Amino acid sequence: EQIEVPEYMVKDVKVYTDTMTVYSLADYVIYPLGHWTNVEQYITDNQLHWYRESGYKHYYDSMEVSVNTLKRLDGSFVDFYRSITTGKLEILGARITDKEVVFSNGLHVGMTKDEVFAVLFKKYPKSYTADINVLKVISGAGEVGQIYTFKGNKLRHIKVISKYKYY
Repeated sequence: EQIEVPEYMVKDVKVYTDTMTVYSLADYVIYPLGHWTNVEQYITDNQLHWYRESGYKHYYDSMEVSVNTLKRLDGSFVDFYRSITTGKLEILGARITDKEVVFSNGLHVGMTKDEVFAVLFKKYPKSYTADINVLKVISGAGEVGQIYTFKGNKLRHIKVISKYKYY
């Protein structure tokens, strides 16, 4: 069976035991929460109550950057910094367990495995998803990725990882 994936510009798919890794050239992988120039814009747009902390964290080992951490009551968090290069908020890391936090493509905790795969793939063999408990979606250059962890048929948490983060 052929896998069709034009909208996510998938470069490669690897499956190892219960983990599927998808390498994608799509912009979404780097900006799962959308494009924002500041934290206030993001908070206002998504209408969720966030607890906010600011501080400095190491970036590429050599310098410290100002990081805004947004937290939800359940412990979900997103670490952002504003890039001088792109002028946008870049995600240093995140762990989402709150189903109210929705990615710009509609993905959120609590979705079924099939719902998650249907967002990423136009067509896919159902047998692909049966044994998958971890889905990793990695950007083409490998600098940012998301890790979707399933328990049974439900998405339990999403983690955003970034090579920007060295602390």
